[in-house]
Amino acid sequence: MNAVEIEEAISHLAIQPFDADEFPFAFLKAFGNKATTIKRLRSTKNSSNSSDINGGILQRNNIHMVVCTEGDVDATLNLLKQSKATNKGKVKIILATDGIDFVAEDIASGETVACTYCDFANHFGFFLSLAGISTTKEIRNNAVDIQATGRLNRLYVELLNNNKDWDTAARRHDLNQFMSRLIFCFFAEDTGIFPKDHMFTGAVEQMSDSRSENADFVISKIFHALNVKREEHDKEDLPNWTREFPYVNGGLFAGTRDVPKFSRIARSYLIHAGNLNWKEINPDIFGSMIQAVADDEERGAIGMHYTSVPNILKVLNPLFLDGLRESLQEAEYNPRKLLNLRKRISKIRVFDPACGSGNFLVIAYKEMRAIESEINNRRDDSHLRSEIPLSNFRGIELREFATEIARLALIIAEYQCDEMYRGQKDALADFLPLDSKNWIVHNNALRLDWLSICPATEKHVKHVADDLFYTPQDQAPIDFENEGGEYISVVIHLI
Repeated sequence: MNAVEIEEAISHLAIQPFDADEFPFAFLKAFGNKATTIKRLRSTKNSSNSSDINGGILQRNNIHMVVCTEGDVDATLNLLKQSKATNKGKVKIILATDGIDFVAEDIASGETVACTYCDFANHFGFFLSLAGISTTKEIRNNAVDIQATGRLNRLYVELLNNNKDWDTAARRHDLNQFMSRLIFCFFAEDTGIFPKDHMFTGAVEQMSDSRSENADFVISKIFHALNVKREEHDKEDLPNWTREFPYVNGGLFAGTRDVPKFSRIARSYLIHAGNLNWKEINPDIFGSMIQAVADDEERGAIGMHYTSVPNILKVLNPLFLDGLRESLQEAEYNPRKLLNLRKRISKIRVFDPACGSGNFLVIAYKEMRAIESEINNRRDDSHLRSEIPLSNFRGIELREFATEIARLALIIAEYQCDEMYRGQKDALADFLPLDSKNWIVHNNALRLDWLSICPATEKHVKHVADDLFYTPQDQAPIDFENEGGEYISVVIHLI
């Protein structure tokens, strides 16, 4: 089972009536244990269960768990920790629940989960090692990315099943674009970009009938409204209930507004996905996972493709980020040096010729924004808009859906950084309409001239001084005059 399938199984288990006798086996089944494995654990003769605690279930090299009496979860967890069988069985995780509370601990790391029983499904990432899936801390602590991927994957498959004409090379672009628009709407309604919470999902739920016969019409009208300036709504003959949707522009909702036909199940999947908290989405993690949705061959491994932030930084830090941080440290609180560094950062272009869903570009953008924010704080300029444009982050990607997601991931990252460093009010004021510039190209990097995507500057670099941090004090405030900027190429994918 992959991570998305496990999330679905665990979520289903969490909403079922609690059965103390069956829970341990249902829990193991949700993580892909075979029927024969569970049968051996159940057996009273020649059982593989090596627990030394009454009522306990111990699967060697995996988990030791107990369903205890009400109110005893903490004491039972301590008992599991002290158990000789836990140590002898080389257990990874110990778990105790009474059907009301739920606690667990990773023996090796000491990380814990403590929540109500009905909420344990939201922590399923903590237990993925039980299925032999190694995860990063980002995924364990923020399972919403896997949940969102799983729900959109089910929606995508259901839409293909009911719209055979969309499952063709001629229409696959339209379906990929449709999914990108959905993701933006889910994010926008949970972050304040749309003026009301749950605005998009709520409109679909309220304005489409339960049989889903008009869901495509409702969604198409919303997409139409998002591409029309408010003062032009009357000319476009849009329904009154779409009037509060803002003008997004940026090309995201331009072009065709075709929407696939929705079955009742597809409508339910869409609403279920919209009910997640999309404000918690990590664009680098989510993007890496969701890119497999549109690939028939990769869909079976969905949720498995993710390069962790620490591994990405192993490439980006020595490449250029460490140098920027050293320059920041040297600049201290000197206004001129800080201004020079900010100007330099705004000119750096990062190019990834095999960018996938853009996680290298997203992390580079986030790290550069963090450095810029520190510069602004030292200069008391924290209110200023970022001088780092998204068009400085350029990429080529062979798969069309991954290209769409890379564009979207950078847009989401920009808003999240604005909200973090400038506050929600300023972030919202500057976010819409979107900039239509786009530097993520759907093409084959082995056949495309890279300079057509990230051309070298035609302007020369004017020599001002050997070291901009130690230039004469009577010089102009802005010393950095390289109009083309620095060029960083991330080619790790092609090596």
